[in-house]
Amino acid sequence: MTTHPHPLRRLRRALAALAIGSLALASLAACGSDQAAAGADDTVTLRLGDPGNNGVLAYAKKTGILEKELAKVGAKVEWGGQYASFTATIDAVRAGDVNVLEGAISPAIGYLSTSDDLKIFAVADRTTDPEAPVGDGLVVPKGSSVRTLADLEGKKVAVNRGGRGEYLLLKALDQAGLPHDAVQRVYLNPQEAAGAFSAGQVDAWWAIVRGYPTALANGARTIVANTDVEDDDLTIFAARTEVVDANPKALETFQRVVAELVEQGNRDPEAFQNVFTDSGPTAVEGKALERDVAVQRYEVPFRLVTDADVAVVQKVADYFAENGLISKPVDAEKAVVQLGGSS
Repeated sequence: MTTHPHPLRRLRRALAALAIGSLALASLAACGSDQAAAGADDTVTLRLGDPGNNGVLAYAKKTGILEKELAKVGAKVEWGGQYASFTATIDAVRAGDVNVLEGAISPAIGYLSTSDDLKIFAVADRTTDPEAPVGDGLVVPKGSSVRTLADLEGKKVAVNRGGRGEYLLLKALDQAGLPHDAVQRVYLNPQEAAGAFSAGQVDAWWAIVRGYPTALANGARTIVANTDVEDDDLTIFAARTEVVDANPKALETFQRVVAELVEQGNRDPEAFQNVFTDSGPTAVEGKALERDVAVQRYEVPFRLVTDADVAVVQKVADYFAENGLISKPVDAEKAVVQLGGSS
């Protein structure tokens, strides 16, 4: 004989099952909310200096292409203040206002000799195309009697301490067979050096970044160009170690996007000039604009660091150590991160 549960008992069981199901759904919803919140907190922010009105990063800022691509790998961009050079950006790096920056191996070595919180993750060769404008140079004022590096013996030369300017000056002295103390190095940042040079407080200046073309536009003469020197330096991007550790994919994406933009700039360099405005103090025109267009046309795309690049970083670091530019040696293996693997 088959018995059936009492109707009241069936109702109680149904209500109990409903309550258990509701608790399970609530638990899943809470878990999902917690995961979403954790995902939001895990978003890595690449903090970059403001790129100004010209170049690849200015174009990226205007188009939003970096934000779009980085969002796919859980990262975003924050644009900060403007800095004249890698060396000038270091204080912002220490303060945490910038965590990804562009520069060269040479100033990075100076920083890495005292700190281990920065990793070089992308590099680009300097163009060897003879049609490309010269990037850096040792300049003297228009009326100077100096014609050769030897003529500067005993005279004052402005350089950025532990940076590209000092590195190239010493390499040029080596090449000329002159001791490093043949000239008196005056350590100034790019802005200070420009002022001292204009005021006649130094006899020469190894001008870098935009300081070099500006000096030439104002009548300065080049004594030695970087293309005249055995220059092992590479253009680099470096990131704070916390960014590398938190989201290496973000840096791989950053490198890819920047490389693609450089290639686009090779084909259409005019599109990367006066990106936000073609008038006012940040706009470039005339001969300066022609030069910037030429620089963009011959710029070499960035790549992720390879084994060969590690060897170059070590070569520059060893030169710094051997010539007393840094207080302790730098191990290139620790100064870089090979996001793409060795090759």
